[in-house]
Amino acid sequence: MKLRIMAMILVWMMLLVPVCYAESGFTQEDRDRLIRLEATLQTFMQQVDKRFEQVDKRFEQMDKRIDDLREDMNKRFEQMITFLWILAGIFTALVAAVIGFAYWDRRTIIRKAKEEAMEEMKKEGLLKNIIQVLKDIAPDNPKLAESLRKYNLL
Repeated sequence: MKLRIMAMILVWMMLLVPVCYAESGFTQEDRDRLIRLEATLQTFMQQVDKRFEQVDKRFEQMDKRIDDLREDMNKRFEQMITFLWILAGIFTALVAAVIGFAYWDRRTIIRKAKEEAMEEMKKEGLLKNIIQVLKDIAPDNPKLAESLRKYNLL
């Protein structure tokens, strides 16, 4: 744009110079030279306009590419967020499963331990009863009393 303005100023100056110096004796050759210069400037201005149009087209293409990149980036971020939600869901499910398994395992072990303790207590109680019966019979049977003393049960 600045180049265009400068060219226009130059053309006006060239057009005004012959008017100011008309009496000084410009020749036909000078006039022809100015016309050729004006034609050259016109050609130059047209080429500059074409270049500016090409630059504008390139800027439009760059804007389009940037918009496409933004769309691609937005899609990629959406995919990443979705993937993170999936990972969070899997992690939550795994944690819940592990906690559930641990609870079930502890409950089962405690139940089994209770049963074994009850059986042991029943055995111990039965054994105590048997020893007590043997102690009660021992005074009447000297051989039994001797055996019980041997194992420190009497």
